Amino acid sequence: MKKLIVLSVFISLTFSGFAQEDENEIQKSVIQEYTPSKLLKKGQWDIKFFNSIYTQTERTDAGSKSVTIPRETFFTNTTEIYTGISENSRINIGFIFQIRSNTFGGAGALDVFKFEDNANARSGFTTIAPSIRIQPFVSISNFSITSSVYLPIFPDKANAPYLDKRSVFWETRFFYDKTFGNNKWQVFTQADFGLNFGKKTVNENNIDAILDFNNIERFANNSLFVPLGAFLSYFPGAKSTVYVNAKQAFLIDLGNDFAQNSTSFGFGGKYQLTKVLNVEASYDKFIRGHNFQGLGQTFSIGLRVLF
Repeated sequence: MKKLIVLSVFISLTFSGFAQEDENEIQKSVIQEYTPSKLLKKGQWDIKFFNSIYTQTERTDAGSKSVTIPRETFFTNTTEIYTGISENSRINIGFIFQIRSNTFGGAGALDVFKFEDNANARSGFTTIAPSIRIQPFVSISNFSITSSVYLPIFPDKANAPYLDKRSVFWETRFFYDKTFGNNKWQVFTQADFGLNFGKKTVNENNIDAILDFNNIERFANNSLFVPLGAFLSYFPGAKSTVYVNAKQAFLIDLGNDFAQNSTSFGFGGKYQLTKVLNVEASYDKFIRGHNFQGLGQTFSIGLRVLF
């Protein structure tokens, strides 16, 4: 895991090098022009390096009643790399990969950065996903679709702590935004449809089957994940924005006898450091859920390079 940390530091330092550019060269900031709904021009590159920590000491029971649990913390690093391949800026291709580190049993929230593997912790590369983004309608430039197939690349471990979903996950995301109020305000909406594929989890009483693989990582197999989100942004200046958001998510059972739903609210901000580099920070809190849904909070920070 030391190699993962070195790689993360290297990428961060590489991104920081772009920050030496003259800010006076900025004509229009990336955060204003290149929203998630806007696709890249041919030959452009968009690299996002996003880190989030979700930590919880509460979750729901089998219903919606909150219960206290020992602290559990989940760190996720998501790197997205896209490039434009069409002359009309309507097709982008790329890939996504993720690194995770989780701790259980009351460990401190920052212990996830130890990247350990033991009875109460697990870490590693978890998924890689080829991805395509398209703009289906010429007349609606602020509407786009992104489709990705997440492939789990981490090994099964008997009696190991949870690391990530074992499912092959096909996710299609729909993005739309609308700017108004003299370009000072923007509404951004997102709807996702994600299919989790995989065998049904074994019966908990089948001890031999449980020892063969980490059964809990298959909780989402044979299900449809539908998160919906709305963001309201305000641009106090060309190089900065602040926003609030609301999200509702459903995990719909398609044969695995497990379903969930949750509601969260949050806020955040972005700042354009240079012509190619911007930084984002956000906070989200889960306020309700159903069927063993965590009621924790997420702290996120990310870098984006577009050139």
